[in-house]
Amino acid sequence: MRNEHVYKLVMTGLMAALSYVIFTFLQIKITLPGGDATSIHLGNAVCVLGALLLGGVYGGIGGAIGMTIGDLFDPVYVTYAPKTFLLKFCIGLITGLIAHKLGKISTEKDNHKVLLFTVLAACGGLLFNVIFDPLIGYYYKLFILGKPAAELTLAWNIASTSINAITSAIVSVVVYMALRPALKKAGLFITIGKK
Repeated sequence: MRNEHVYKLVMTGLMAALSYVIFTFLQIKITLPGGDATSIHLGNAVCVLGALLLGGVYGGIGGAIGMTIGDLFDPVYVTYAPKTFLLKFCIGLITGLIAHKLGKISTEKDNHKVLLFTVLAACGGLLFNVIFDPLIGYYYKLFILGKPAAELTLAWNIASTSINAITSAIVSVVVYMALRPALKKAGLFITIGKK
């Protein structure tokens, strides 16, 4: 590919737009006590997909920007935008690290190995989110926002984050495995980590 850097920037913008749309318009919002809320959504699937296609940094930035903008436009989530940016960027970094540094999925020829490392990468990035989203969210609400009801929402956040992780892992792996041969055939597949 001639202009790989421009292509990565364009695809990062596309991932940001997709994660924003999916997070904002295709979520099931659950109102919690104290005026707080949590939601079931597939925004994290776009973040993982971006990391699988573009590498951890670009994929993480795409997902982080899209879902942070979604937070900024929602009065319930606006105060959580910094936390969202950090966590979604980390999902991308961890997914990209496992997929491209350990599994080298963009250069691997064996589809079984590609599938294995795609699943491991998606699960690794999303497992990070299952652990740290509720944990950081709890302390963020308690110390930064000064919400004493942080304990009340913790169980709901763990449940919704776990549901999001399972569905996002399945969707991102299925979509990546379907897109991979199509992008290769079209000459749009990026080889990550090549010299």
